[in-house]
Amino acid sequence: MVAVSLEAVSKVYPNGFHAVDNVDLEVAEGEFMVLVGPSGCGKTTLLRMVAGLEEISSGTLRIGSRVANDVPPGRRDIAMVFQSYALFPHMTVAQNIGFPLKLRRVPKAELDTKVRDAAKILGLTEWLSRKPGQLSGGQRQRVAMGRAIVREPTVFLMDEPLSNLDAKLRVQMRAEVSRIQRRLGVATLYVTHDQTEALTMGNRVAVLRAGVLQQCDKPQVLYDRPSNLFVAAFIGSPEMNLYEAALGEGASSLRLGSQELALPSSLLVTRPSLASYAGRSVVVGMRPEHLPAATSDIPGAVLKGDVTLSEGLGSQLLVHFTIDAPRVQSEDVRAAEEEQLSASEVASFGDSIALVDARVPITTGARASFAVDAERLHFFDPATGAAIS
Repeated sequence: MVAVSLEAVSKVYPNGFHAVDNVDLEVAEGEFMVLVGPSGCGKTTLLRMVAGLEEISSGTLRIGSRVANDVPPGRRDIAMVFQSYALFPHMTVAQNIGFPLKLRRVPKAELDTKVRDAAKILGLTEWLSRKPGQLSGGQRQRVAMGRAIVREPTVFLMDEPLSNLDAKLRVQMRAEVSRIQRRLGVATLYVTHDQTEALTMGNRVAVLRAGVLQQCDKPQVLYDRPSNLFVAAFIGSPEMNLYEAALGEGASSLRLGSQELALPSSLLVTRPSLASYAGRSVVVGMRPEHLPAATSDIPGAVLKGDVTLSEGLGSQLLVHFTIDAPRVQSEDVRAAEEEQLSASEVASFGDSIALVDARVPITTGARASFAVDAERLHFFDPATGAAIS
């Protein structure tokens, strides 16, 4: 059954700004759905409309089988976990967790049982008598989750709940939140701007840009088959290399600047739509992890580039290189890239990136060769940005 259904839902502010534009989305019972996108894309506004904290301008929201557009927040049978923990500092962990039940005037014996059960699930049993100021950030976030769990809601709403944690703790808490959600089996709508967080946690991921839903699918599908340039640039870390290119006659070759790569005839079997682009311009995408250093035992066409920087990652090298093919820097792609760039990548914003085995000798300033597997290339229409399937 569907726990949350949004049908053509929009949010338009009095000044005419469309924060959310005609979104259709369904979250099934027990599903972990992640909303991801750059800052200001409308994901938090969408979550707040489901919570009842923002009025829906048009469209229909259903929670379970009932239309919830005009249902007050307290009667929507949802629980929300915020970016800030929003804990009462003068209360103990047990009192914070049990606060929603106290408001409902739940009998004390039942309240205590539910608090202990939630604390056991969250690993907080030994901290029940502590106050929030005596806890770590991760423990405080678990208390906030406990307060949501005891309500036994139909739907969990989570608004960037891990963003205030340090990097190592975020990784730990990602696994913890996923484990708890699977154990409880409660439909969850989770907002984040971190695409790594989205891909590792979500059963499905919905990508938004400027209030418009770009694509919603399983994480692996978003990675393997992005529907447009924005999703291609946003999903994946490091981000996809995107170039202006041209297909040869019969789609048998690909021109990238001064280099020409041979394409196998089998490519038209898996991508029949490419036939109509033969002899025309396209945008081609290459993921860094699909550009290994070219050696005799790695098949595929060879792409050559001038190395500007290499970064050791233990077992792998992050190689920055340049070729003379124009990089695609459309507004959509820049918005996605700016969200994902690391500090080192900012310094070489226009560079291409390859992820290669650390044992391969790569020298900064030298020319390097990378193997290109044509079956792993991504093609997009240069006018619309849509994927060529």
